[in-house]
Amino acid sequence: MAERSQTAPEAGNDMGNDDAIGGNVSKYMVLPNGYSGQPKKGHLIFDACFESGNLGRVDQVSEFEYDLFIRPDTCNPRFRVWFNFTVENVKESQRVIFNIVNFSKTKSLYRDGMAPMVKSTSRPKWQRLPPKNVYYYRCPDHRKNYVMSFAFCFDREEDIYQFAYCYPYTYTRFQHYLDSLQKRNMDYFFREQLGQSVQQRQLDLLTITSPDNLREGADQKVVFITGRVHPGETPSSFVCQGIIDFLISQHPIARVLREHLVFKIAPMLNPDGVYLGNYRCSLMGFDLNRHWLDPSPWAHPTLHGVKQLIVQMYNDPKTSLEFYIDIHAHSTMMNGFMYGNIFEDEERFQRQAIFPKLLCQNAEDFSYSSTSFNRDAVKAGTGRRFLGGLLDHTSYCYTLEVSFYSYTIGGTTAAVPYTEEAYMKLGRNVARTFLDYYRLNPMVEKMAIPMPKLRKEKPPPYKHPHLRGPASNYPNGKGDKKSSVKHKDPSSSF
Repeated sequence: MAERSQTAPEAGNDMGNDDAIGGNVSKYMVLPNGYSGQPKKGHLIFDACFESGNLGRVDQVSEFEYDLFIRPDTCNPRFRVWFNFTVENVKESQRVIFNIVNFSKTKSLYRDGMAPMVKSTSRPKWQRLPPKNVYYYRCPDHRKNYVMSFAFCFDREEDIYQFAYCYPYTYTRFQHYLDSLQKRNMDYFFREQLGQSVQQRQLDLLTITSPDNLREGADQKVVFITGRVHPGETPSSFVCQGIIDFLISQHPIARVLREHLVFKIAPMLNPDGVYLGNYRCSLMGFDLNRHWLDPSPWAHPTLHGVKQLIVQMYNDPKTSLEFYIDIHAHSTMMNGFMYGNIFEDEERFQRQAIFPKLLCQNAEDFSYSSTSFNRDAVKAGTGRRFLGGLLDHTSYCYTLEVSFYSYTIGGTTAAVPYTEEAYMKLGRNVARTFLDYYRLNPMVEKMAIPMPKLRKEKPPPYKHPHLRGPASNYPNGKGDKKSSVKHKDPSSSF
């Protein structure tokens, strides 16, 4: 790495120069020191002023090397992990080294082969950079904090390149996805607005079940699933989408599950943080997953709305809240795994282990050996811990974690990097595991319509109009139930 000048700013501390980073860079052109002529090709332009973008500052170290500073979460300087930015005005065959210098974490999957994501205008499919081009190390030039450097070669002058910590999944993408589902007029899919965020974004609640389960006075077995309480944990949204896609499909398992269970899904608990490009916090700097005990209707409105609904269902004698699963992504561990609670009742503790054991049989990327049960004081305000204490012995509360990077398959040590599809496949496997848990397999065998095999990768086409119904519109009040080809690696020349 090139030697920095004595006047180069220091960064990477909670109270260091990050204080000066108040927002994202906006079409920021980096000119060489002392340069006064017209900008030329190769004078890079950095931008993060777009949805879920994050890049707070750029310092040029030398002609080919740049120090990049993550913008801290809004109103909270402690968290600096997520990045997502574009680079344009590049020169063909221009080689660069980007150093991301102010991570707030020391441990990282970058030590284990993880690499940033990249795509470009002409190659819009996200790819991981080759691990050989990525370096993670303690840097003496940044107060011995950890730095992630990656080498890259721009190959197409007209392209805009985008780099991100992991596959982005924006609030707008999520809204378009839900809009497309609503237009399919499924009589077993209901979408309602449970509330709004501080910045007036929608808190969507989905109900997926047979209409018979929603009739007046019907007993309901409810599975409640939440996601994206930590906005930078984008794999959570892909897993959640996999669950939804499977449950609304015509797969015989999905049809049986809809007959027997009511799925309530709030896929994006922190829409402001997602939109802003935060890693862990809401607009006001709160880690929402530490505020379940007493969420404020004005400071934590989305959490407040979900908690109210769960407590309301808990108090309804016709409703049995059987499962609560909160989906997260993990920055230092491989595979999918779960956290559960510890109970004095040994039998309840043993029964709690059943679902993750069954999921381990269905999903090759899920690790039961990494699954753990705890009651750490620091986790007391999480959804899993709070609801585990509130609900009775018939309910099970889990945090489902999935690696930002990779999983290993039975007995091997080779890391298989996650793709968007692999995250969604884990979601499908979570959904189908409820069939095993409730021992509903005989019901599937009775299905008259021949369907694809259990482990078929793609969900079958939707060809059964008799199972569709009128469009589901937003209800008037809360709780109203009517209501590209893989492109050549641009950095391969390194």
